[in-house]
Amino acid sequence: MKKDNPENKNKNIILATVRRDDQAKVMGEIDQAGHCPFCQENLLKYHKRPIIQKGKFWTLTENQWPYEKVKHQLLAVYNTHIEHIKDTDPEAGRELFEMFASEAKKRNMRGGGIAIRFGSNPGHGNYGNSVLHLHAHLIEPDLDALGETEAWRFKFGQPENYKKSPKS
Repeated sequence: MKKDNPENKNKNIILATVRRDDQAKVMGEIDQAGHCPFCQENLLKYHKRPIIQKGKFWTLTENQWPYEKVKHQLLAVYNTHIEHIKDTDPEAGRELFEMFASEAKKRNMRGGGIAIRFGSNPGHGNYGNSVLHLHAHLIEPDLDALGETEAWRFKFGQPENYKKSPKS
């Protein structure tokens, strides 16, 4: 069976999903270190954005490597190392929505989306996550930055043999 990302040494990350050069540099360091960058003991070693709020289940911050054409992108990292949503505490959902709602109000977000990718499927591809530690995104796309033929999308999977198409 082929590995999802053969150049990875670290089972906690997927280098194939890295989108930016500055992100790739840090993820390379994380790969060499061999630990999970989202576990509480490692989070501040690599994540340089301020922590907005720490709850019982989630730590809320801004995404260090936001997607293009967004006004806001917040990241909530589950405080315990789990990779799958089935392993969450049922009360974690309530806390997550309360955190996201509070920040959406503070930032006067007009709309957007919430995304949680989870799990892995070695040998078949990945679900778009670069870190295999449960985390959630709150994103407000910048609609004014999009061209008339563009739509803002969030990737939830790619096959093992995925080849990114060149930009038109």
